[in-house]
Amino acid sequence: MVAVAMFHVTLRQAGPEFDRTKPLEEQTLWHEHADFMNHLVTDGHAVLGGPLPDFRTAHAMEASSEEVRELWTRDPWYESHLILESVEPWDIRLDSR
Repeated sequence: MVAVAMFHVTLRQAGPEFDRTKPLEEQTLWHEHADFMNHLVTDGHAVLGGPLPDFRTAHAMEASSEEVRELWTRDPWYESHLILESVEPWDIRLDSR
């Protein structure tokens, strides 16, 4: 088995300014949030991510727990649209990259 880097899963829920009646693309600050997320991918921090049921999202991040928490504070949606629920270590056993 090949050793893989430690990842962290970040679970987030809709914050107080998130309008559940609108799709993501119609939320305030959508373009700024999307740009931030795209930079996380191009910078190599975000490996995968996406929405879950009940207005939550999950992200696999290639960074330390402290770095993950600091990165999310830069998101334009931080604490307004999305709330950081947890950052947990994830021992990846399958990876097709």
